[in-house]
Amino acid sequence: MRLLTNLVGFLFGGLFVAVGLMVLLDLGPKPEPPPAGSPAASFFAAFGPTGYLMFVKVLEVLGGVLTAIPKTRCLGLLVLGPIVVNILAFHQFVAGDGVLSPMLLGIAGASLFLLVAERRAFAGLVTRGC
Repeated sequence: MRLLTNLVGFLFGGLFVAVGLMVLLDLGPKPEPPPAGSPAASFFAAFGPTGYLMFVKVLEVLGGVLTAIPKTRCLGLLVLGPIVVNILAFHQFVAGDGVLSPMLLGIAGASLFLLVAERRAFAGLVTRGC
């Protein structure tokens, strides 16, 4: 089980590192912009010029590196958790294409698998100990 957890953590973290670096370093082809006037176009019109998208991409790279390393996986999941939720929310509510694409299901499944695998470490966050 530990080997599978390490493999999923490495692949999940590597995905976020790769995608984050592609945007930060301006590598690869540019995606097709959403149609003008659509909710997705308005969303990216606010995120792009403000620098907020670059901030999120830096967090993706940082969280991806932390998740790929077994000793820091829980910290990486804490960084990437809100990003994964926002990716799913964007596709469900803004883009309107739903969360049933294989890539989104893979991201959600890998993050849930890692959360379950590391549940003992996260148990302290939900128990009364203060």
